[in-house]
Amino acid sequence: MDSTNVLLASSSAGLKMGSKEIRKNQTLLCAPIMAETVDKMVINMDKAKQSGADLVEIRLDSLKSFNPYEDLKTLIKECPLPTLFTYRPKWEGGQYDGDEKKRLDALRLAMEFGADYIDVELQVAHEFNESISGKKPEKFKVVVSSHNYHDTPSVEDLGNLVARIQETGADIVKIATTALEISDVARIFQITVHSQVSSVPIIAIVMGERGFISRILCPKFGGFLSFGTIESGVVSAPGQPTMKDLLTLYNFREIGPDTKVFGIIGKPVGHSKSPILYNEAFKSVGFNGVYVPFLVDDVAKFLQTYSSIDFAGFSCTIPHKEDALKCCDEVDPVAKSIGAVNCVIRRPTDGKMFGYNTDYVGAISAIEDGLQGSHNISATADSPLAGKLFVVIGAGGAGKALAYGAKEKGAQVVIANRTYDRARELANTIGGDAVTLADLENFHPVDGMILANTTSIGMQPKVDETPIPKHALRSYSLVFDAVYTPKITRLLREAEESGATIVSGSEMFIGQAYEQFERFTGLPAPKQLFRKIMAKF
Repeated sequence: MDSTNVLLASSSAGLKMGSKEIRKNQTLLCAPIMAETVDKMVINMDKAKQSGADLVEIRLDSLKSFNPYEDLKTLIKECPLPTLFTYRPKWEGGQYDGDEKKRLDALRLAMEFGADYIDVELQVAHEFNESISGKKPEKFKVVVSSHNYHDTPSVEDLGNLVARIQETGADIVKIATTALEISDVARIFQITVHSQVSSVPIIAIVMGERGFISRILCPKFGGFLSFGTIESGVVSAPGQPTMKDLLTLYNFREIGPDTKVFGIIGKPVGHSKSPILYNEAFKSVGFNGVYVPFLVDDVAKFLQTYSSIDFAGFSCTIPHKEDALKCCDEVDPVAKSIGAVNCVIRRPTDGKMFGYNTDYVGAISAIEDGLQGSHNISATADSPLAGKLFVVIGAGGAGKALAYGAKEKGAQVVIANRTYDRARELANTIGGDAVTLADLENFHPVDGMILANTTSIGMQPKVDETPIPKHALRSYSLVFDAVYTPKITRLLREAEESGATIVSGSEMFIGQAYEQFERFTGLPAPKQLFRKIMAKF
């Protein structure tokens, strides 16, 4: 039986804290401290406190030289936060490759010197816990951990693993698995919710980029702690966010059992500015939601797995706009005509999914504004696009939206795509012409054409790429690029140098975001705030 929906929704029945509470959850934030010297560790502990961490995980296996008696005393005495000591061996993904007795002796010594927590691996937990029986300080806790760097087991196997860890006498259970696809994370959420019935707290994390949401959403499901690094790039496990991002970008302290989850479905998603935009906007209006990046391989499986109404709305980007449409129970007529959605809303009453397309509105409005601004055309009933030859590069979801929007405004549309058949298919649907991308180099039926790139060509990190050679840009009066990272792509830079008006993808991004925000929240979009946020990039 697939009980994901029931379980993921069931957490909403949990603790409802008053709006005056600063923290809506009891989940702790732990900063891993990895350094080659004790002095550097002490400096990093202070940084961890300044960054907002609740405790530090001191990774003894990262030290180049280690004198247990002296160094443990120093680390505990100098630490301004509670301490969790880990001495991870190579056989569990760490760096320690020495004598096992010395390793466990060092952890026992840390306990005697006043450590708050110690992490021991399941493989040695029985032996370790027996050795400290009757000697444990009152508030001292043992975390018993299991790390799986290959995959995420079934719910049944995870349940058995948690039971085995509890049987060792663990005060806190820790399981870390690896996500092969984002649907794997749902099983960890299930186990976290299940574990609330026992008195043993659980740390349940999924490693890797596809497991990223486990680190942000664990307070929603009752996880004991999450890890955040004190600086970008210095991680103790794959996929760790920074403490700053957890606290200020994702508003970690504000996430509670009843927080609604929104996010961007795409592949890739790491470049997206959507989490920055929506989370800041949610915070500004006091809306109880969090917006996260969903790195999705199979959109149908994703939507089926996260079917709880708590997963309330999604933005869709490349390459999922067309497949997402097929998953919706109902589709807005415009989105149906386009053949793609960029916004999916889950109705709270019955969980049915509604698909919309807000892409074309933002893009077409920005292009019209660009044309009116560059030619001092006064706003009339007719669109400045009427009668123009409008070339769309790309036949995917965004390409369909732009082609549809341009056609609606009276433009003559030409679709250019790497594969001619896909270009032809879209051209036939909307009533336009088709060429290959290679044909554009010498495509010059008229002057003053409009060009719209809707592919990911030129997007970070491949910023040196462009879909069309510079000399071919002389035939265009306006060039639009849907890519907004970077804000000025090579295509836009070369178009401007060729004398064309340019319109950045950030204009389309802001335009489509207004409507999505309103559909997500039922509140008017804070338009000035959106523009202010996007101006930073």
